[in-house]
Amino acid sequence: MSIFDTVYQNTPPWEIGRPQKAFVDLAAAGEVTGSVLDVGCGTGDHALYFAEEGHEVLGIDTAALAIQKAEEKAAARGLRAQFLVWNALDLAGLERTFDTVIDSGFFHVLSDEDRSVFRESLAAALAPGGKYLMLCFSDQNPGDYPLPRRIREREIRETFLDGWRINSIRPAVFENAIQPEGHHAWLASISRAGRG
Repeated sequence: MSIFDTVYQNTPPWEIGRPQKAFVDLAAAGEVTGSVLDVGCGTGDHALYFAEEGHEVLGIDTAALAIQKAEEKAAARGLRAQFLVWNALDLAGLERTFDTVIDSGFFHVLSDEDRSVFRESLAAALAPGGKYLMLCFSDQNPGDYPLPRRIREREIRETFLDGWRINSIRPAVFENAIQPEGHHAWLASISRAGRG
């Protein structure tokens, strides 16, 4: 059982029972297109939202308990979304590509070493010209608690250099069950080079 399986025995603070407003706004702006992969999907709130919006969706997470809860939510709502217990560092193993990859709180749990592994993994799963839309914990948050990591904008830019185009990185809010006002976050839109 992974540490995240243990966390999902209760309700972790990032599980708010709905998608993050940042992603709802991106969808409303037409930024989410085609097939969608949700990396680190948790109990599936984002995947189910995009399925409801008519997208073909796959949600993955290493926590089997989270995937079980996501499948139960999908069945209860009559939504077609697929969920798999899968490691986001091995997206090539899925043997398919997606037009959009959603990341709500996954990038900031990666070690420095795993960032480059994830970038290569992401390249295998994102169609050329596809978008990686990521919401991560920001270095603008006060305090000195170690987790989640505070990510600097520069770290995002340095991770996605050759073969990638950064469309935007802007301040956003990471909603949670602890602070009503949420935490400071970065919302990034990054395209895989290859077409328009």
